Amino acid sequence: MIRFVLNLFYNFNGGTPSGRFCNGKTFVDYIGQLLGLPILLPYTSPFATGTNVVRGVNYASAAGGILEDTGRHLGERFSLSAQVVNFESTLSELRSQMGDEEIVNYLAKAIVVMSLGSNDYINNYMLPSFYSSSYIYAPKDFADLLINSYTRQILALRSLGLRKFLLGGVGPLGCIPNQLAGGTASTGKCVAYANNVAAIFNERLKSLVDDLNTKYNNNDSRTIFAYGFNVTDRGCCGIGRNRGQITCLPFSVPCDNRKEHIFWDAFHPTEAVNRILAQRAYSGSPSDCHPLNIQQMALI
Repeated sequence: MIRFVLNLFYNFNGGTPSGRFCNGKTFVDYIGQLLGLPILLPYTSPFATGTNVVRGVNYASAAGGILEDTGRHLGERFSLSAQVVNFESTLSELRSQMGDEEIVNYLAKAIVVMSLGSNDYINNYMLPSFYSSSYIYAPKDFADLLINSYTRQILALRSLGLRKFLLGGVGPLGCIPNQLAGGTASTGKCVAYANNVAAIFNERLKSLVDDLNTKYNNNDSRTIFAYGFNVTDRGCCGIGRNRGQITCLPFSVPCDNRKEHIFWDAFHPTEAVNRILAQRAYSGSPSDCHPLNIQQMALI
């Protein structure tokens, strides 16, 4: 069963802008649904305490990344290391409710969903006016930096007792409306540079998964992207919907044909896309979720 979720969102209200960066359910909402779980409480919720945390907690943070510096121009956020610290706080709550053997078994059955890296590119490496990372690191070196930092936090979580990890790859960043709005790609084409740097990270991530599987039997989700949608190059909601510049904020007016859109805003997929991604990660082949899918992980 899925227990702890990192870097995904909560608090949707029926398809209107809510600040959760989707018009409805996210990837992890659908995964929870497939596993028979309710929507997970966010860590910052006043209700995420006591027995309420037993069924799982969501440690999401807008603009949060693997690196501490990522997203600083957007204000307060929880980096991955901060999310790990927040999990430790939840773990203290759980230990107050369970005996030593029970907590060990509980954590061993948990599935940690981690989907990070996109912000480290969009809100760091590909913003040279705010961050110096692209001047300091070549794309391969930056990917190595991310993977090394990622590995430390994954192993920190493992040291706390968690054993099952689903690591999501970075999607084709050059195809998101935010990147297309720059006008550097030909009509109907994605931004090659953004896709290439994301591909380098995904190659490193898959190698990391294989290495961790050899040592610890962890698991990952490889990059999955939606298909069969009519509107592929602009968001459904946000200022400047002709390819979009910002996310969909409360009181914005979204499009009506949401089921035809891949993107809800300039960065994030719609509920329709999340449903497909979750189903493929849950029961798909190794080309979707390598080396095991979520359904197989849940049975271990």
